[in-house]
Amino acid sequence: MPKFMLRLLGFSFILAAISVISIGVISYYIASGDIEEKVKEGNMQVLLQTQMRVEQALKTLELTSLQYLNSPLVAYSLDKSLNADDFFDIRDLSKGLYNLQTFTSIREAYLVNLQKDWMVSFATFRKFSTHQEHDLIASYAQYPNNLFWIPVKNSSNEAEAHISEAEPEEGNISKAIRMVFKVPVITNKGQPKALLIVEIANSEVKDLLSSNNKLGEVFLLDSNGQDFLSEGSDMDSNKEIHSLVAERIIATKEQSGFFNADLLGRDMGITFRSSSYNGWIYVSAVSIKDITKQSKKIAWITFIACTIIFALVALIALYGSRKMYSPIKRLFEFTKDIKVDDHDHKDEFLSIEERFRTLFSTEKNLQQQVRGQFNQLNEFFMLKLFAGQISDADFAYRAQIFGFPTRWKRLVVMAVQIDSLEETRYQEHDKELLLFAINNIIGELIAKDDRFSPILLDQSQVTLLLCPYDHDAQQKLHFFEIAGLIKGKVQEFLQLPVSIGISKPFDKVTKSVMAYRECLEALKCRMSLGQDIIVHYEDIDAGKKTMEVTVYTQLKLLEDKLGVALKAGDVEAVDTIFDTYISAIVEKGIHFNEYPVLMMQLISKSYHLVQEQGGSVKLVLGQKATVEHFLKLTTLESIIQWFKGELFDPIINFLNQQAESQYLNIANQMIKLVHERYDQEISLEACASIMNFHPVYLSRVFKKEMNINFSEYLADYRMSIAKTWLENTSWKVSEIAERLNYTNTTAFIRTFRKIVDMTPGKYRHQFNKKQI
Repeated sequence: MPKFMLRLLGFSFILAAISVISIGVISYYIASGDIEEKVKEGNMQVLLQTQMRVEQALKTLELTSLQYLNSPLVAYSLDKSLNADDFFDIRDLSKGLYNLQTFTSIREAYLVNLQKDWMVSFATFRKFSTHQEHDLIASYAQYPNNLFWIPVKNSSNEAEAHISEAEPEEGNISKAIRMVFKVPVITNKGQPKALLIVEIANSEVKDLLSSNNKLGEVFLLDSNGQDFLSEGSDMDSNKEIHSLVAERIIATKEQSGFFNADLLGRDMGITFRSSSYNGWIYVSAVSIKDITKQSKKIAWITFIACTIIFALVALIALYGSRKMYSPIKRLFEFTKDIKVDDHDHKDEFLSIEERFRTLFSTEKNLQQQVRGQFNQLNEFFMLKLFAGQISDADFAYRAQIFGFPTRWKRLVVMAVQIDSLEETRYQEHDKELLLFAINNIIGELIAKDDRFSPILLDQSQVTLLLCPYDHDAQQKLHFFEIAGLIKGKVQEFLQLPVSIGISKPFDKVTKSVMAYRECLEALKCRMSLGQDIIVHYEDIDAGKKTMEVTVYTQLKLLEDKLGVALKAGDVEAVDTIFDTYISAIVEKGIHFNEYPVLMMQLISKSYHLVQEQGGSVKLVLGQKATVEHFLKLTTLESIIQWFKGELFDPIINFLNQQAESQYLNIANQMIKLVHERYDQEISLEACASIMNFHPVYLSRVFKKEMNINFSEYLADYRMSIAKTWLENTSWKVSEIAERLNYTNTTAFIRTFRKIVDMTPGKYRHQFNKKQI
């Protein structure tokens, strides 16, 4: 067999084997993983549906019970001491209990009057004190909640009585769940007047659990991990599962989840959900072997399919290799007269490749490069045109090469800018990609004969358009319709607000650079007109005004007021003054070109406030509060949001932190003065003189930081010193008063009694008595 044909055949086999094996392995793992995930999701959905079904039944019972308790009959009866003679009242109460069986079948219900010592059930009336479960039922009144559910092992006495009449076998009494309502429903922590107890057989709750055994067995546990619905052998066989679920919830605090566990040699997948309604835990356990049973079938099917595919590919590769080699053989025979080196005979294809390598490749490569770069050259030409680097002669020459239009009546430049990415699903880093998408939309909407190549320039999408009309009104309407169509398509496909600026019509293509500037100038009017607009430059050209000196003076005053409000940390005042500042700019008709200049002064003053307090502008305000970021804002709404969110809020927080630190330092200094000069004349005025602050300011700061007035703190400290002297010295009361700078002993005694709640003499007497 020829060497090249052998290589071709071997390569085909290897390529087929890698592809088939890779596809088979990947398909198996993906399919098996999907099956396991679907089972997990199915189990979780089953648990959720089961939980909703059970809780719906319980809540329905709670609602009907609440309606029964709120009925006039119950309210009237709770205040009466009923006896067997009150037949009609007892009958109505019993009938009301029986009517509670709305959605869930109830096996028994009791209305127990704790204060009047009687109880009513479906069919009986008796003294509550004679009931066999009197102590258990009475203990329910001590539970903290007004409504709670309690699993019980045995049924009530009345149920037991009925069962005994039917003479059932011992041990057949099923367990039940009790709902206990305290009456009145909304009470203080005191003793309730009565209890409503409703029993539901466990079998009723079991009927509400999912019976879909394909997705595993469903259990219902209480908050302690006990299966209160199962009995006998069922409870023992699943006890290990219940313990694992309880341990998992306690350890991880998860409300729901899935985990694998090895139980008695069986690998089980356990799904659980914890109910916030009553703390019950819903558990589903399914054998991992059952889950992976389908995966094994998929593995065998995948293996058989891959084997068949590989065999077919091998046959096709053998047949195809021969077919593919036949022209090579003919070509090799055709070129056998060409002299080659001896080593070329080892591989016939290498010999052919060497002879014809450069014959056809050069021209093809050049053509591909030209085609690939043609669009880039078009865009580069338009960039140079809008940069003013193309002359009329250059355009006339290159327009034919690039296929640009050469005849038109008038030209305009249209620039599209994104207004804002706020309240959209996009982020700032998506802006370039969005502009590229807008560029493609415009390229599809406008025919090639009506435009030059659309390009992206800075933060704008720019297009040079041709106008087929002569009259100005027709031209304006034509370009407005095109702009409206573009806005509509951008909103439809990208859900993005954009504004479009249109230049004045012009004749020579070299005036495009001036027209582009006109578009940017038109788009600046978003400062006053808002966003999502279409603006012609000629509509705003006549509206330029010069700012009056009075307006500038007003803005300067507002800037000063804003600085004072920032220093004071008054957020409401800052917002109010800044809104007035913005209103003054808008209402006075200041041209939008002057907005950044005016606001730069306000930004500078804000930066200065931070620096005055020793803060770093970059650290305090962050990356977005820079002048560069501000100058990129294009709408008045975004500017207002930037000032309030990125500038004012961080400055207020920083200044408040600085003020709090200063307050604490001042308070500590005042405390130090009290401790050092308690035996001298010390007052707020004295502290203010020493610390160079106003007494009122010191009083406010001390009250804020210490939560006590300065005079009260001074008196408390002096009285603590007085108690120490009364305990450890034999000084007279008058001498202690004098040492504490009290000129009047009576005033000292009055202050001591007010703070210590006794006279100094009595305090010393009691202390000496304790020592003895």
